[in-house]
Amino acid sequence: MSFVNKITRCHHWPEERFRRFMIDGRLQGWMTHAFAEALEAYPKVFLVEESAVTLSPVLAGPAVRTAALDALLDDIAARGLGPRRRHEVYPVNRAWGEPPVLLLDRGAVPYFGTRSYGVHVNGYQRRKDGIHLWVARRSADKPVAPGKLDHMVAGGQPYGLTLEENLVKESWEEASLEEAVARRAKPVGEIAYRCLLGEHVRDDVLFCYDLELPEEVTPEPQDDEVEAFELWPLAEVVERVRDSDDFKFNVNLVLMDFFLRHGALDKSDPEVAALAERLYSRPPD
Repeated sequence: MSFVNKITRCHHWPEERFRRFMIDGRLQGWMTHAFAEALEAYPKVFLVEESAVTLSPVLAGPAVRTAALDALLDDIAARGLGPRRRHEVYPVNRAWGEPPVLLLDRGAVPYFGTRSYGVHVNGYQRRKDGIHLWVARRSADKPVAPGKLDHMVAGGQPYGLTLEENLVKESWEEASLEEAVARRAKPVGEIAYRCLLGEHVRDDVLFCYDLELPEEVTPEPQDDEVEAFELWPLAEVVERVRDSDDFKFNVNLVLMDFFLRHGALDKSDPEVAALAERLYSRPPD
């Protein structure tokens, strides 16, 4: 086990197992060959070729494209070939802030391999013996990484909310933190990765925040996504990330960034130098 291995896992995906998803001549995602072949049943919407799947140019504009794909999702799911709806839409674009070329139900995002965004909050306290981090235990029935350790607050970024609005929403839903507390979170950067998760590509950008909590504020589960919170000494979190797979795969990246910024790692260690170089690299398009 090592820090660098965790980064390598988040930047590995076998490109030959996927076809490109193209819209208006621009790459927007990746899908499995099996899913691509299933889309041949919808020739008015998709042009399916050996190397790529292209959204029909007849579908011009985000609203028309969104409606066309939305009309197919239930049929694809009913045939057992694709996702069930999550009733939350994500923007499809290749860079944060770009106007979306369409809106896609969250459940379909892994199947089309489009880029998604999220907020991750390092909740911590400063005590006499140093920094302590709040660690969440994910619910056992979560579809991704059930029972794994997680950040105090983390969630996908839906369309129609600012990052700060989403951070406030997720802080209340997951950790029962009041809005005034959540708004103290400080943006500290972003981390991008592209990897294989199950049978699909995860192409994510995580917006990272630090939120220092006073001792009288204790996060508590609000919804069914978190089972419990524990406050751990920073050194214990470092050890667990380095020596185990107990944390959700992408949470490791955000925690390593926290370790580097807060001086928890020995920078004379060759692995730490390699970690810093690889942690902030962005996957090429």
